[in-house]
Amino acid sequence: MAKRDYYEVLGVSKDATEQEIKSAFRKKAKEFHPDVNKSPDAADKFKEAQEAYACLSDKDNRAKYDKYGHAAFENPTGGAGGAYQGNPFGNFDFGDIFDDLFGGGFGSFSSFNTGRGSQNRARKGADTLYGIKIDFMEAVYGCKKDIEIEYYEKCDDCDGLGGHKEVTCDECDGRGYIIRQTNTILGAIQTKSSCSACNGKGKVFKTKCNTCRGTGKIKVNKTLTIDIPAGIDNGEQLRISGKGEVGVNGGPNGDLYLQFRVTPHELYKRDGDDIYIDLPVTITDLCLGCKKSIMTMDGEVELKIKEGTQPGETLRIKGKGINNPDSWKKGDFYCVIKLIIPTDLSRKQKNLLEELDETDLEDDIVFKRFRKLNK
Repeated sequence: MAKRDYYEVLGVSKDATEQEIKSAFRKKAKEFHPDVNKSPDAADKFKEAQEAYACLSDKDNRAKYDKYGHAAFENPTGGAGGAYQGNPFGNFDFGDIFDDLFGGGFGSFSSFNTGRGSQNRARKGADTLYGIKIDFMEAVYGCKKDIEIEYYEKCDDCDGLGGHKEVTCDECDGRGYIIRQTNTILGAIQTKSSCSACNGKGKVFKTKCNTCRGTGKIKVNKTLTIDIPAGIDNGEQLRISGKGEVGVNGGPNGDLYLQFRVTPHELYKRDGDDIYIDLPVTITDLCLGCKKSIMTMDGEVELKIKEGTQPGETLRIKGKGINNPDSWKKGDFYCVIKLIIPTDLSRKQKNLLEELDETDLEDDIVFKRFRKLNK
């Protein structure tokens, strides 16, 4: 089958600019790339567009094509070297345009988007997470803690480079990547991959650093004194700037995140910035009313319990809860009334209760409602 005109393949005029040709190929590549378009003829159309772009984007080849057409690239000797064989531009490097078009790593044409620019860019080190256990009161009031951590920091012997006497990589000639060509039924396909000899940096060292064994970082153990703010809660994190992993290529260290696990208290229960306690009282306390000394998060407070208070009621002491480290506001302190029934009564106590039971309690509105519901 006769080849179609290259300008027709890309859908541009013969006086199209280089930018117009490139833009047209981008559209065709995006439409017919085999990794995107699964139609039976997509691969052939993609190869056709690739060949057309390889010719028209090269000034010399375009000039020959404009003058002689496809005949300019015919191989009368039969193509012993295989450079033509249906694709006279098999050595054309599509790496840059496919990196630009697909962001690298797309299909067979650009399997790795790399180069010295990205590999040598200074990058912040990784953040690290460290769990720390504190008790309830330490979380409420804040404290100082010494923690032992193990992490990596820059090797001083090689200044974090990993070696000495930097030279250009022979494998990739300093590009940081290697281009390989594979002949397939679709023609010659090129792949661009990171150079394994220099890890994409384009540079290697004559001698590897013995201290860090070429990694540029060493493992260290350090003791850090941490100021834990008052009001920290279970599961919350605290960021310690610059105490994470060492940066790459001179970049800053990452950050250390401390995640807190607060042990429960036997009396106090926390809900956000509020504190709850079960307050034990007797039947006499509830019937006659009383005053109780309560130890809140902000010191001792006298709580008045009114006569007739019922078991299960919750009494609030405003502003005596936990200090919020972000808003600096304080929560409240709640006392949940819990009636304690004695289990070992004296004869005198029993007589008093029996005497109380003989009084006219049935006139009480609670008893009246109960009797009405249970008729």
